[in-house]
Amino acid sequence: MAAGRPLFPGSTVEDELHLIFRLLGTPTEENWPGISSIEEFKSYNFPKYKPQPLINHAPRLDAEGIELLLSFLKYESKKRTSADEAMKHSYFRQLGMRVHTLPESISIFTLKEVQLQRDPGYRNSSYPESGGWGITSRCFNT
Repeated sequence: MAAGRPLFPGSTVEDELHLIFRLLGTPTEENWPGISSIEEFKSYNFPKYKPQPLINHAPRLDAEGIELLLSFLKYESKKRTSADEAMKHSYFRQLGMRVHTLPESISIFTLKEVQLQRDPGYRNSSYPESGGWGITSRCFNT
């Protein structure tokens, strides 16, 4: 959603992993303890990719959005941000505090300060049918 297209559009497990590693860097013992002892990982013999700037792949995001996205893309699942934690991230502060009190059955779009607007950059997307919409807030102090 952040890029308006899939970040890792692989067609096989190996292809998907190559795309992930090319963006985030090939995992090492430092950022994923135990990875070098996983037989499947060793069998693929991945090149040693260096991490790339995420902003190049999600240019619509500001610094807080990049920080939030990176928190979802941690190699170790236990280190990833949960959805509940994510909603408390400063990136979503502009949606106001009322968004946190809505029952699960109520859409955030029922709030007058939250609107769905077409992103003006959608024409540049390789996948125009996959996105081009973003949430904006009309009111910052709700």
